[in-house]
Amino acid sequence: MNNIRTQSTAENVDLRHSLEGGRDTPEYPFSGIHSEPRSCLGYWYPGENPAAEGSEALLEALRSIYRSFFVLLKDCRYLVGSGGTGRLGETAPESGTLPIYAYSPAIPLENLGDHGFCRDHGIQYPYIGGSMAHGISSVEIVEALGRGGMLGFFGVAGLPPRRIQAAVDRLQETMGTKPYGFNLIHSPNEPQLETQIAEMYIRKGVHRVEASAFLDITLPVVRYRVYGIHLGPDGNIITPNQLIAKVSRVEVASKFFSPPPEKYLQELVELGDITKKQAELARQVPLAQDITAEADSGGHTDSRPAISLLPTMLALRDAKQREFEYCCRLRVGLAGGISTPLSTAAAFAMGAAYVVTGSVNQACIESGTSPAVRELLAQVQQADVILAPAADMFEMNAKVQVLKRGTMFPMRAAKLAELYRIYNSIDEIPPAERIQLEKTVFRASFDEIWNQTVRYFQERDTTQLDKASDNPKYKLALTFRWYLGQASHWAITGNPDRKIDYQIWCGPAMGAFNEWTKGSFLEHPQNRQVVSVALNLLHGAAVLTRINTLRSSGIYPGPEFNPVPLEEPELSKYLIK
Repeated sequence: MNNIRTQSTAENVDLRHSLEGGRDTPEYPFSGIHSEPRSCLGYWYPGENPAAEGSEALLEALRSIYRSFFVLLKDCRYLVGSGGTGRLGETAPESGTLPIYAYSPAIPLENLGDHGFCRDHGIQYPYIGGSMAHGISSVEIVEALGRGGMLGFFGVAGLPPRRIQAAVDRLQETMGTKPYGFNLIHSPNEPQLETQIAEMYIRKGVHRVEASAFLDITLPVVRYRVYGIHLGPDGNIITPNQLIAKVSRVEVASKFFSPPPEKYLQELVELGDITKKQAELARQVPLAQDITAEADSGGHTDSRPAISLLPTMLALRDAKQREFEYCCRLRVGLAGGISTPLSTAAAFAMGAAYVVTGSVNQACIESGTSPAVRELLAQVQQADVILAPAADMFEMNAKVQVLKRGTMFPMRAAKLAELYRIYNSIDEIPPAERIQLEKTVFRASFDEIWNQTVRYFQERDTTQLDKASDNPKYKLALTFRWYLGQASHWAITGNPDRKIDYQIWCGPAMGAFNEWTKGSFLEHPQNRQVVSVALNLLHGAAVLTRINTLRSSGIYPGPEFNPVPLEEPELSKYLIK
């Protein structure tokens, strides 16, 4: 560890006058580096290790993120000083010292985001594996991230309650005190299902939930949040259930950063779910202390640019903190586009408390999708994605971002959406159009598809069938949703007969990840593991942050110093404190 002393009254010495030989600029022993002469920052007093020379020394120093270092000058050449003592502002150096040209402090991975976020959720690193529907963010992903000091959310959207309960039982058995969470997705067309899942989480003691795709606040999400609220021995309000809301709209984020709606608190009191005292406590806490600003992402997305969305959410956070004067600190993380060290570093530099990944985790071996999908994802470029109709909010014309390369799903789904817009029932569709759909898209008759749909909702939510019997257009919607739902199922199971119809949720981040990993061990799908990917993104972000500190001192390392994926044995040696 470097020791740093400052002499605030000392005048800086102009670097150009400290160089031997009267040169105006130094030579460049670090390959690819260039600089602009700046003032000397002070002097370095060596410790046990002498200063090292060469680009390898600088690369090693940058990667050793738990140790600070100095960039020094000797005979017009750059050196790296690790250890020793730096006296900043000193003008009368002793013999054997070297002038300091730049200083890079240690940047532990734990310091990239918000310490309070990590403490409250019991994790080491400010990193979340976001939920992906149909169990694509699998129990294996959740287990791996939890054991690696991070947080993973199991993706429940599209799964029947029995599958969700089985996942809860497994994680409660395997994780012990390690952190884990589950998704609660807004279901405007199936409110009973949303209620059933929220009740299951309360009953089973799931204390961490990622709420996603919410258009407004609902009673189930409020009941989950305030259930068991009480005062601790120190007089602080304790909410056993933690809610992280993933949103892309300011108006929705504002509601999550506000206390629970009064109408729902009153309803819960009347139902006997909470007491009047608990309702009073609930009025003093935010519905969600943590909000994930969801930028352009795979699956449900409003295609918001992260560079403008995050600052907007941070401003909202500050406004709500002032308005309600919460005892707890509101926090904002970032999702959508997090797939390279650059994007990860940028998120933290803009003030994100944590980052959330999605698409890159789907490409990992622990994901709940098929090897065929992982192979396709490994070939994705940034332009290979497109918006398509969403199965769960089909009638609302909601969109999901999916892969277009190697599949006809986006085009066929768009065709169904257009037919739904034009016609009010199955019978209104022209016979030629119906035959074409049955032959190429459904590969079955409308009657067969409807029979399968009936069996599905008899298990999931019979009210949907009642609604369809009274509304021919809703029956048409459910029939079309059969294809949209099956398309994701075919992809997850790797059905070879339906490869052309695969629905693969994917954002442009996947293409950026493939570009970054090209030529490395992570280029190959079989080598992609969620913890390895996460640690490389975080470590790379720390390295880039250090490079930026050098740039602020006038040193500009070339691209050869940029982070590349490191295999576990090499990476682990840089993660030792």
